[in-house]
Amino acid sequence: MQNPLRWLARDARTGWLAAGLVWAAGRLPAAILVLVSLLPTASHAIEVVRWERLPLSVTLRVGEERILFVDRPVRVAVPSAIAEHLRVQSADGAVYLRASAPFEVARLELQDADTGALILLDVKSTQVQSDDTPLEPMRILIGRQPGVAPTPDPDRPPRGESAESLASTATPTAMLLTRYAAQSLYAPLRTVEPVSGIAPTPVHRTLDLSTLIPTLPVSATVLSAWRLQDQWVTALRLTNLTHEWLRLDPRALQGDFVAATFQHRDLGPQGASTDTTVLYVVTHGHGLAESLLPAVSPVDAASNLPAPKASASDHEQ
Repeated sequence: MQNPLRWLARDARTGWLAAGLVWAAGRLPAAILVLVSLLPTASHAIEVVRWERLPLSVTLRVGEERILFVDRPVRVAVPSAIAEHLRVQSADGAVYLRASAPFEVARLELQDADTGALILLDVKSTQVQSDDTPLEPMRILIGRQPGVAPTPDPDRPPRGESAESLASTATPTAMLLTRYAAQSLYAPLRTVEPVSGIAPTPVHRTLDLSTLIPTLPVSATVLSAWRLQDQWVTALRLTNLTHEWLRLDPRALQGDFVAATFQHRDLGPQGASTDTTVLYVVTHGHGLAESLLPAVSPVDAASNLPAPKASASDHEQ
């Protein structure tokens, strides 16, 4: 009680600053009281960083948990090299990290569960030193200035948008389907950009594809298919059956297609690592089976029939 200012400073670090001010209200000059009341408390300090497509550095200490506030539901991808030394939990837009051993810098990926957007973290763990202060929680702001509305992405529907409203977006449905199919087959699962409304659809893997591209000596087999609204995309594996390089041209395809895209422009000789590629075929109103010859023909044969002659009754009318 002989030194009120020292008593106030000590209690400010333990979270009892307000109680100390009430006790000393009549014993300290007003200026000193104002200065003491402005001292920040460690329990409320938060490190704020901004994600602007550059990996964010996150330091951990062994045995000490650190919280990252993202304010978005996220999934966390942890490298296998540190998986046994790092406990990761995610709940309600917060990520809880706790290291059990020191490790060098490792790359973590936070993926937005709704949009698929990624945030990259360079995380390292060190031993606790005797003079270390507790680590502050970290708040991650998505790369835009406070108060500025984010720029809408024409390739991604807003959160909560239904599949029917995708027709009004700038990206054609055929492009959305083709990109999704290519990512599903070639990209790691965690990097596949989710699109509301796309769903896998059954497909006959033994479908006869002999009429698909008859001018090229290739074999074709069905891999998978997806649907969005009234359009389907079917992924087909093409394999070169010759020992020559083959140039792929979508104009050689036979069928009723909205769009067709080859994963690669050429096919290497049979037996080489380049002898196989994937073809993505988009159809409208039905799947691939109903779009192949002879089920459908690009030529309407009925248009070549002569027009029926008018009967006498028709003339009288």
